[in-house]
Amino acid sequence: MKSALHRSLTWLTVLVLAGSPLLHAQAPGDQSRPTFHSAADLVSIQASVRDKRGRPVRGLTGTDFEVRDNGQLRPVLSLRSDRQSPVSLAILVDMSGSMSVGPKIAMARLAFASLLSQLRDGQDELAVFTFDSALHERQDFTTSVARLKRTLDDFRPFGSTSLYDATAATARHLAARSATHKAIIVLTDGVDTSSTLTAPQVSGLASSIDVPVYVVATVPPVDQVAMVESTERSAPSTGVDLRDLAEWTGGQLVFASTLVETVTAASSLLDELRQQYVLAIEAAGIREWRRLEVRVKQPSAIVKARSGYFGG
Repeated sequence: MKSALHRSLTWLTVLVLAGSPLLHAQAPGDQSRPTFHSAADLVSIQASVRDKRGRPVRGLTGTDFEVRDNGQLRPVLSLRSDRQSPVSLAILVDMSGSMSVGPKIAMARLAFASLLSQLRDGQDELAVFTFDSALHERQDFTTSVARLKRTLDDFRPFGSTSLYDATAATARHLAARSATHKAIIVLTDGVDTSSTLTAPQVSGLASSIDVPVYVVATVPPVDQVAMVESTERSAPSTGVDLRDLAEWTGGQLVFASTLVETVTAASSLLDELRQQYVLAIEAAGIREWRRLEVRVKQPSAIVKARSGYFGG
């Protein structure tokens, strides 16, 4: 039986063989060869806005935002900001062999438990996936928090790390969810070692369907610089790493080296997701990758949002 990851990669292969452009055109700044097309008339944009001290900026209206589509200013047709809106999360847990070293399994389970404790039973929904060289669905989307508590009890690390491929497949699972806020949270300890896709390809796919990717990297401080440098070497043609994957989708890369930091990181990411603004602009009718720039009319404010979408 093929895994969800195998089905995703088969889909990508069919597109390529049929003459569709390759996914690496989805990287910000490269608009030549898109493959994943948006059929909607409106483009939804999840945007996090914080001041220079990292505090959420609340109370903004549509007129406070400036959205440029391929450099052209577009009016904001609607804006929503509601902490009570449902959240759709896909938790993606690294179960490759390196996770067996030290307290990494304990940190992953603790981060998972922290996320569960913040979900609203019967309203928010969560799906759980693990990955090594392939993607494994542990629990499909459900709003029953109690049903998920023992999902990682039989966690057994083994194999190589196909982080990018797994993230791409998980993003497609989230595409059909209807919640106002949705995101992927990846719990991992290291770099990708066996994916066929690259960070810019995956960020383009995730951005095109407005799925921010948050990465919690559970590595000690001494290994954090080495981890980033290693990911850069693994993609010399693009010079990108996990930070780029997260930021291009409107997400974030967070390092956690202790159990306390792991819990704090997981909690802050979910809190940020609930406080996002959701904007809508009119989609371009041209079938191409469109670069998005989202700003607010406050010089000190920092906005995180998807890097683009597919028009047409």
